[in-house]
Amino acid sequence: MPVINMPKLSDTMTEGTLVRWLKKEGESIELGDILAEIETDKATMEMESFDEGVLKKIYATEGSKVKIGEKLALILGEDEASASATQPETPSTRSPAKAESSSASKDVPQVPIPSGDRTKASPLAKKIAAERGIDLHALTGSGPGGRIIAKDVPEAGTSTRTASAPAAPAPIKLETTGGEETRIELSGMRRVIAERLLASKTQIPHFYLSIEVDAAPLMRLRKEVNAANEAAELPKVTVNDFILLAVAHAAVQNPKINSAWGGDHVMQYGSINLSVAIAIEDGLVTPVIRNAQSLSLREISTAVKDLAGKARNKKLKPEDYAGGTITISNLGAYGIEQFYAIVNPPQAAILAVGTIVQKPVINAKGEIVAGQRMNISLSGDHRVVDGAVGAEFMSSLRKLVENPTLMLF
Repeated sequence: MPVINMPKLSDTMTEGTLVRWLKKEGESIELGDILAEIETDKATMEMESFDEGVLKKIYATEGSKVKIGEKLALILGEDEASASATQPETPSTRSPAKAESSSASKDVPQVPIPSGDRTKASPLAKKIAAERGIDLHALTGSGPGGRIIAKDVPEAGTSTRTASAPAAPAPIKLETTGGEETRIELSGMRRVIAERLLASKTQIPHFYLSIEVDAAPLMRLRKEVNAANEAAELPKVTVNDFILLAVAHAAVQNPKINSAWGGDHVMQYGSINLSVAIAIEDGLVTPVIRNAQSLSLREISTAVKDLAGKARNKKLKPEDYAGGTITISNLGAYGIEQFYAIVNPPQAAILAVGTIVQKPVINAKGEIVAGQRMNISLSGDHRVVDGAVGAEFMSSLRKLVENPTLMLF
């Protein structure tokens, strides 16, 4: 008698919106059928059936918000149809995580964890909490008898329930202005963006570095590459493609920049996984180009185009935006000359790339000539990255951008 619960489809997801059902009550379900579309904080995804039978009952209506673990639907085998009358019809019923408990999938009220030395928590929850530096005493369990299970442990640095995190500020009381006003409800994505940026800016000690680079060599090479691509009927490459390639090469040369804060340790990654900031209607997503240190300019360009298309069509999958190690945000297309981005935890660095500006510059001969300049800024987590490490990385990045042929061999 499989109960279909709201799955966790992203690392920051706490609830999902049931966009629409693709199956109706009474329809036969085959293994692998797409049951519904679920909107998470990052994308709209298709929910696949891992059971077969008859869709006997739908508990969540289209457009409703459903927390992780709460019931969405009930699928019965052909010989179980008569048993559906015994199933509760409240949408608030939760089923415990499969890895945590084999008890019946009925509601278990949340019970505060005692404040003594012993906390009721699963081994997996304890392991995750230890890795994230989170005090189990400060958490509320949703397992049987108030037991803390894995899904109760928040992401490091994002929860206000941990002992070290500051209490959430009281909501600001909004005043009317007398003009026409529109109330815009927060989407799941916008809510998570707000929570993560607040946590990042209040809990991470940011520092900033900025360089102005000569973009003329890059623009000349891009023109040559695109002329060759056009002749071969291949897609054009963008300035951002070159920047992504340069960041990957500079991170290989300066591996300490490719790190993350782990609470009681620093994790230095072996692969360069570039999180690329892409603006969509509801906010910002950061899908990941994996192992960028091993990719060519063309491969990076193809990967970016593919991820951008998925992002704008809300077709990103969890594996598309998980595991990033350094983020690049480029607002050059909007005419922004310079800005500083907010660190994307648990990563330790984010690059902010501005537009290319034509301006008078002084050349090596002391002459004033027309030049093309671009500002690139680094925001770093000072717990992980020292100023000197950031400066060395930016120096390598400048050399690559100003000598772009070095990246092609």
